[in-house]
Amino acid sequence: MSKKDLANCLRFLSIDAVERANSGHPGMPMGMADVATVLFTEFLKFDPKNPKWPNRDRFVLSAGHGSMLIYSLLHLTGYEDVTLEDLKNFRQLNAKCAGHPEHGHLAGIETTTGPLGQGIATAVGFAIAERMANLDHKTYALVGDGCLMEGISQEAISLAGHLNLSKLVVLWDNNSISIDGQTSLATSENMKMRFEACGFDVIQIDGHNFDEISTALKKAQSATRPTLIDCKTTIGFGSPAKAGTEKCHGSPLGAEEVKKTREALGWNHEAFVIPADLRAEWLKAGSRTKSTPQETANNQQLTTKFDFPKSKQATRKSSQQVLEFLTGQLPNLVGGSADLTGSVLTKTSHTKSISKDDFSGRYIHYGVREHAMGAIMNGIALHSNFIPYGGTFLVFADYMKPAIRLAALMQQQVLYIFTHDSIGLGEDGPTHQPIEHLAMLRGIPNLNVLRPADSEETWQCFEMALAAKKTPSALVLSRQDLPFLAKEKSLANRGGYVLADVANPDVVIIATGSEVSIAVAAQEKLQAQQIKARVVSMPCFEIFEQQDEAYKNEVLGAKNILRVGVEAAISQGWEKYLGLDGIFVGMKSFGASAKAEDLYKYFGITADEICEQVVKKLRN
Repeated sequence: MSKKDLANCLRFLSIDAVERANSGHPGMPMGMADVATVLFTEFLKFDPKNPKWPNRDRFVLSAGHGSMLIYSLLHLTGYEDVTLEDLKNFRQLNAKCAGHPEHGHLAGIETTTGPLGQGIATAVGFAIAERMANLDHKTYALVGDGCLMEGISQEAISLAGHLNLSKLVVLWDNNSISIDGQTSLATSENMKMRFEACGFDVIQIDGHNFDEISTALKKAQSATRPTLIDCKTTIGFGSPAKAGTEKCHGSPLGAEEVKKTREALGWNHEAFVIPADLRAEWLKAGSRTKSTPQETANNQQLTTKFDFPKSKQATRKSSQQVLEFLTGQLPNLVGGSADLTGSVLTKTSHTKSISKDDFSGRYIHYGVREHAMGAIMNGIALHSNFIPYGGTFLVFADYMKPAIRLAALMQQQVLYIFTHDSIGLGEDGPTHQPIEHLAMLRGIPNLNVLRPADSEETWQCFEMALAAKKTPSALVLSRQDLPFLAKEKSLANRGGYVLADVANPDVVIIATGSEVSIAVAAQEKLQAQQIKARVVSMPCFEIFEQQDEAYKNEVLGAKNILRVGVEAAISQGWEKYLGLDGIFVGMKSFGASAKAEDLYKYFGITADEICEQVVKKLRN
């Protein structure tokens, strides 16, 4: 029995599942089967009987389109929840074996991959967490040409090299093919020089030579720097007509070509049939290492309550004070920022910075790398009991969107500290003033978007974020000072609540964040005109939507009452609260460069504007 026979088990399970589904990507599994076979049978430290063993090696299939490779590996090595029927059900509705690997569907899937480049950046997060948790295991990331073309990969490998993550091993499926054809259509960079410039050791091998594969992986075991193993492979290896071409990248081989591939590789078995001796050898590989007893989860609890200041200050400052308290109470909070620590105020006295020589701290300087920061935080959250938080300006949520979406999809508790949340940031102008970003974030399922109005609401927003164990949270914070708002009782933890009420209101004014104080001022002006207004603070649409209908109706008032939405952003998403006849006071264009107070007047986000529009609506 040879390694070639074991690798062909992977090839043909992948070919057969794609053929049966009439959908999928057979080329990558066929090309990387030899490398995967050596890795899983000789080097990878894992235990299918204890798949959540904390000190297991992590295997990340960054080239997630080749998902049948990992599904075949999991099935053959003895993961009980990946049956042959699951492989046959590949890409069908509610199948465990989805089109791309999805965390939570199957044991052994460390992270959801598919969007190219996200996997390698998430793997860097795993490697950082391994060092911070003081464990001893490797992180292997299988990447394709597409992963390395995506810009996020450069951000990730740059930080990995800077931190000298010596237990990170990147396996590059160097097959020189992408969807359009030869990669030479779009790129000609020297990948060896690129990785070496970032601080990696680079080993170049024939990805179909088992001795070279084994020697390279053995060398990586004792590496003192992160390692790239450049595996020169042939996409669709074994296919007489399609190997080495884009024709086998994202389409089934076809029945006739499958038959010819079986003949070319000497695989004389029907679809999905694995000979007993080969299956036994794969199961032996799955029992090669034994896990140690499971460590107890580090579930931290708050022992005291934060005493929020009742003074005028920016909510980013309130956030800093909350983080100072929380990081002292919760040792599993891991902070960081994308080169904006002094602006987003995410570092505390309890979070020492990590470095390549010292991972005992809890603060990561990501540099100007928002794309990678988002994905790395996903890796940190997936790896251990850490709760990562990272800060940047809200406008740069655009750069983090793919990773935020994956955090929501994977149900990971990741906290995003987004400051400079509106035109209120002032003179930096429209390039830095987020207008559409709240709507964009609110459009992501399973993401809580929390925009507090003062220091008390800031604390409550952090409480909501910490309580949401399977939901990431975006805390959206002001640069400008905001007043502390007088209130009988804050029910911010219900997402929205009546901040200032009147009997039998004529109008309900709903606002978020820095605009809540403007709504309060408008209430007073309307009162002078004998118009009674209720003010609702709505720090989190998503949590408010989770409340029962009785509470929501109690807050929002009768359906026929005039409602006004106030937010220094676009109106998208407000329709469900305002209805067809409601009023929205906010932004209809990009911002401008000026002082914050001048901008609010210029764009008509003022108490006077609210009052004028309400009077016009009610009396005309």
